[in-house]
Order: sequence, then structure tokens, then C-alpha cells
Amino acid sequence: MNDWIIRLIEQGGYWGIAFLMALENIIPPIPAELIMGIGGIAVERGTMNFWPLLIAGTIGSTLGNYAWFLLGDRFGYARLQPLVTRWGRWLTMEWEDVERATSIFLRHGQWVVFALRFSPLLRTMISLPAGLAHMTHRRFLVYTFAGAALWNTLLIHSGRLVARYMAGVMDLLGYTIFGLTGLMVVWYVWRVITWKPRG
Repeated sequence: MNDWIIRLIEQGGYWGIAFLMALENIIPPIPAELIMGIGGIAVERGTMNFWPLLIAGTIGSTLGNYAWFLLGDRFGYARLQPLVTRWGRWLTMEWEDVERATSIFLRHGQWVVFALRFSPLLRTMISLPAGLAHMTHRRFLVYTFAGAALWNTLLIHSGRLVARYMAGVMDLLGYTIFGLTGLMVVWYVWRVITWKPRG
């Protein structure tokens, strides 16, 4: 099981990693922790190299977040609110969530874009209010890239440690990865089915 999953990541190569990481930040529920963690296992096995993996994963993360930033920056509050209201079910969020994230951004400043790269739930959400607040594109890209690079480094090394020190349970790892991915998909489908506007 684990070899099949790892080979799937390896065959996609660095372009595949970049694509998955971009998708992870645009459409749930693909967890970056699994993508980069498996990449770290591939590095330990010698089928991938650390620096190209880190660069590809970080570029993918940055581009995925930049898509949300551009949406906020180009559409603004007036045009974005009707979209979120109409399609909120598929995004599993509503306008109140956007307002809450905007409040966090305004309260803590632009450094929050860097800091929230380490939060599984908020790292993508904060990109939208950053765009709505018209944070400069250059600063957003720098902060996002730096935060994503640091987080991806930790994930890659975690994958390497798993491959190095837990060789005896690698079979269990494959089932765990498969199970966690399935749970994320089920969670997203459940959120879509049961989602109701607070209003």
C-alpha cells in the first residue's frame, strides 16, 4: 500500500508536487502534510532530492494562495460577497468567515500572512482578506513563500524521519495515509451536505 502511494507521488515528479500543493490551497481537502511528508519519504529513499522538492512544493503553495489573494484584490468586497453567498456551500464557508479572517488580518498586521502558513485551517483563508485589504502583491508573495518554505522544510524532514526510524511500520503508514485522505474527503462531503447559512 505505502509503495503504491509513494510511487504515485514520485511518478508525478516535482511538477506533480507543485500542482498538488497549489490544488491543496485552492480546493479542499488535499492535505499538504501528506503531500510533503510523502515527498520526504521519497527523499530518504533516494528517489527525490530535497531542494527541488522544497522549491516545487513552496512554489505550488504560493501559487495556490496567490489565487485567493487575487480573487480578493480584483473583486473587492462589493463583488465578492454575492459570490461567497451563492457558492458558500462548495467552499464550506460564508461571508461571516471572510469578515472574521479580515478582522484577524487587520488586527495583527501583514505578518499574519507569514505566521498562518503553519495553521492547517487558516493558512489559505488569510489570503483572501489580504487581497481584500490590497496588501502589495510583492509583499504577499514574499511572506507567503517564506512561511510556506519553512513549513514545507519541516514536513519534508518529518517524512524523512518516518522513513528512517519507522521502517518496521511502513506498511501501516500507507494505510494511515490512505485512511486520513479518505477521512478528509468524507469530512468535506459531509460539510457540503450539512452546510447551512448561519443567517
